[in-house]
Amino acid sequence: MPPPPVFATDSERQAARVVMEVIGTYEVKRDLVPTSNALLRPEVQREILAEVTERLRPLQGSLIADDAKIDLAAVVARTTEIVVQQTIDIPRIAVVPTGDVTTGFHPFKLDIDQLHLQPGEREIVGQMLRTNEQFTLASEVGLKEARPEDYIVHALVDFDDIDYFTHADLLYDLAGQLVQHLMGYLSEDETRSVLDRDRRLIAREIHAQMMVHFWEQATSYEVQVSRGFTELKQCNYTATAGQTAHHFRETLVEMSRIKQMLFGGFERCLYPLQKFDSDTERRFCVILERDALKWFKPAKGQFQIYYKLGTEQPEYVPDFVAETDSTIYMVETKARADVNTQEVQAKADSAARWCKHASDHAVEVGTKPWRYLLLPHDEITESKRLSDYLRFEVKR
Repeated sequence: MPPPPVFATDSERQAARVVMEVIGTYEVKRDLVPTSNALLRPEVQREILAEVTERLRPLQGSLIADDAKIDLAAVVARTTEIVVQQTIDIPRIAVVPTGDVTTGFHPFKLDIDQLHLQPGEREIVGQMLRTNEQFTLASEVGLKEARPEDYIVHALVDFDDIDYFTHADLLYDLAGQLVQHLMGYLSEDETRSVLDRDRRLIAREIHAQMMVHFWEQATSYEVQVSRGFTELKQCNYTATAGQTAHHFRETLVEMSRIKQMLFGGFERCLYPLQKFDSDTERRFCVILERDALKWFKPAKGQFQIYYKLGTEQPEYVPDFVAETDSTIYMVETKARADVNTQEVQAKADSAARWCKHASDHAVEVGTKPWRYLLLPHDEITESKRLSDYLRFEVKR
């Protein structure tokens, strides 16, 4: 949330801070306040004023009495106006599966070219402590399976997310690929020895690759919007002692140090200071300072968008959010060579779907639609307009 507006007296400044605390509680009142602009409605202003008055009551005899009587309604109105001006409405969106949910794994080719298992010795050499006499023990061979593939399949079904009856065909296909790989450089007895000894290691590797090809399908999905707007997360930047902020228009000499630099001088950014991961981002902010009404680089947790990457679902944090007269843009800048990588495309898919849901919500409450832009770095030059990049929109 933006800093409280500047007021002349301590009482006004104290009141403004309380107003901001009260405004923060209205995020969850979506029916009453579907957008931040709804905070300015007379009936909402009266509610905020009543709550602020109640919270300030214990201070009436001390802090408030120190100054001339303040116009609390004016403080509420002015503070709310500043909050709305310094906010881009970011709804809290969740997509929840409904009805019957089915899951499975797409067939695929195992990546096992670098897997080179070898049979080990099955004899253990020991020595008697009392007589110092040496002895050997042959380690017991495990249960002999009818087919080499059975060693792997029986280990795979120990995973909670694998059902034998549902996935049997895929399991035997993957196990067959692994057995064929081992038989390419081992005898059948050696292959069985490796499978018997390392079946769990092999199963873990196959399972990890299966999760990359996992799918889930529900009868339908329900989009839930729990908040029409959310407080902007604080950006906590670290800086070395004595470090001063660079002006964002400053041409950099040491490009490799840009991640350690702070930048300021903004007029339309919702934060006074920002950090950039690349000079591409710095150049793009020059465009936003000219063409956007307001913009910022979101912090972790602002959107709570997650994408699938193998067995994990990391959070996606876009590079920029920018609002214009007609649209709100979520923007990612990437090296051209990385644009079509699996991870970047997974992020784009999740982000574009979020923007679609946000746009559907915008239609209901009468706000601006969202669009997701994935921009190659070599397209970003300060002479271009933001509208020039609409051709890089990702839709879902």
